[in-house]
Amino acid sequence: MEQEGKIISADLTVHEAEQVRNFYEYVIGWEHSEVNMGSYNDYIMTTKDGTPVAGVCHQVGSNEGLPPVWMVYFQVSDLNDSLETCRKLGGKVLREPGGSGCGSFAVIEYPAGAICALSQM
Repeated sequence: MEQEGKIISADLTVHEAEQVRNFYEYVIGWEHSEVNMGSYNDYIMTTKDGTPVAGVCHQVGSNEGLPPVWMVYFQVSDLNDSLETCRKLGGKVLREPGGSGCGSFAVIEYPAGAICALSQM
């Protein structure tokens, strides 16, 4: 299991994902590989040596409604317990747990407005 509390990913979910992908390739020097999502492709951004560092995703399908911010994903050992604690401490769950190839995740908002994702692999 991944280390609890570790940042495991960062994704940017936007309209015009190809343009955004190209922007970060030029500005940062990343490369990309495509992830087939059926009728479109999302992108895994990598360093020149192929190390995955981030994702650029289309704001459609299961990503519809996600804010267009760099979403950081933190590893938790028990997603449901973390969501319950979030609510108890005044936070909001913006996206209930859902899964993809990288495990189950949810999106939360801290009471002051900061947004992040929690993932249980």
